[in-house]
Amino acid sequence: MSKPKVAFYWCASCGGCEETVVDLAEDILGVVEKVDIVLWPVAMDFKYQDIHAMTDKSIVATFLNGAIRSTEQEEMARLLRRKSQFLIAYGSCAHTGGIPGLANQFSREHILKFNYEDAPSLGNGQKVRPARQFEEQGRQVHLPELHNVVRSLDQVVEVDYYVPGCPPTPNITKAAVTALLEGKLPPKGAVIAPDIALCSECSRRDTKPLDVAFTDIKRPHQKLLDQGTCFLAQGVVCMGPATRSGCGSQCPGGNMPCTGCFGPTSRVRDQGAKILSSLCSNIGPKEEDEIDQVLSGIPDPVGTFYRYGLAKSTLRRKVNL
Repeated sequence: MSKPKVAFYWCASCGGCEETVVDLAEDILGVVEKVDIVLWPVAMDFKYQDIHAMTDKSIVATFLNGAIRSTEQEEMARLLRRKSQFLIAYGSCAHTGGIPGLANQFSREHILKFNYEDAPSLGNGQKVRPARQFEEQGRQVHLPELHNVVRSLDQVVEVDYYVPGCPPTPNITKAAVTALLEGKLPPKGAVIAPDIALCSECSRRDTKPLDVAFTDIKRPHQKLLDQGTCFLAQGVVCMGPATRSGCGSQCPGGNMPCTGCFGPTSRVRDQGAKILSSLCSNIGPKEEDEIDQVLSGIPDPVGTFYRYGLAKSTLRRKVNL
């Protein structure tokens, strides 16, 4: 009996999700024994025509990480959707747009101009930009085009399941693969992680204040953080109350506040608005200038509250891109 075919693919991502698969360590050997990995660009050579030649739905599951920013990434997302029985958004970028989604604050022209013309560390005196088409050694080369906005995977194609995290933890990854192999998948559209806020598994939860009045907000590098006290009680923004659990509270365990990479629970419509509302309603001062002084401790609100989820948020992007 042939083994089920599984694929791994990356789009606009950093490679961390690929590292998580490797971090399964000896468990990955058990996965390899049970499945036939037909696509994994980080570890295996492949050609586009190989995927096109596959029968539709012949791949049991594709784990696709990364946001969708280019025409090539959209093409591959649509192709793998057609070839796969299950398409799984793997990691924050595919799930909610991830850090690449922060580019939605800027136009495509702004990004290209800064990266190829204005960046202070750039050695590009002629200000050359990549061309869509050019000839190299007698051959025509065609590069993908960047879309105006960054999108999560389900903003492009239908997604069956979501595995959150930046990157997903090996335990969450193993749970997803096991559920797939054993035929114990949750209802379609589910996020394969506990549907409860991170505070529930945080070792600092007993010190979380029931009532807090912020008179000063500090960033983690600006103060010596106590290793056993809730970050909110220390005047440091923590996304834990608005973020899904399942990561093992690794960042708080390393004395850093949660930044929200597992995305919201099913009861939160907008992760950034959730924590922003909570923080602003608990600011101690009532005078406008004093409130502004407290909020000045958050110099990058979008990067703080929407670090991983801007592309899927209510805001989604700058209006005129």
